[in-house]
Amino acid sequence: MVSDRLTDGVRIAQLLASEVSGDGGRLRDLALADADPDVEPTADGALAYRIGLDAGDGRDRAPVADVYVQPDRVRIEFRAAVEEAADAAAAADLRVRPKAVRPPRTLVFVEDGAQVKRALPVLAAAVDAVENR
Repeated sequence: MVSDRLTDGVRIAQLLASEVSGDGGRLRDLALADADPDVEPTADGALAYRIGLDAGDGRDRAPVADVYVQPDRVRIEFRAAVEEAADAAAAADLRVRPKAVRPPRTLVFVEDGAQVKRALPVLAAAVDAVENR
C-alpha cells in the first residue's frame, strides 16, 4: 500500500492538465488556455490555466473552468454548467461549494493526485451541459 499522497498544488494542476489534454473521450473537445508554466501557488490560488471548449480554430467557443493553484491543492472554478458541476463533484466525493458572485460559479477542490481522476467526470458533466444548451 502506498502511504505517500501527492499534495503539491502545482503538480496536481499538471496532472489535471495532462489528463484533460490527453483525453480522447468525452473531454477531447476541451482545450487549455492562458497556461502559466511558472505559476507559483498562493493561499488564495494563482491562475494556472483556463479550460474551454475548443472551437477548432484555436479560440475557445465557451469557457468552462479556471484552475487555480494553492500550496496543497487545486481549485477548479466552474464558469459554465455550475449546477451540473456541483452535482457531479458531490457524486465523485470531491469537496465542492458555490461561489456567490454574478454570474454564480462552483468551486471544486482537488486535494491530492488521486482525486484528479475523480475530477474528470465533473468536467465531462460540464461539457455535456454546455453542449446541450
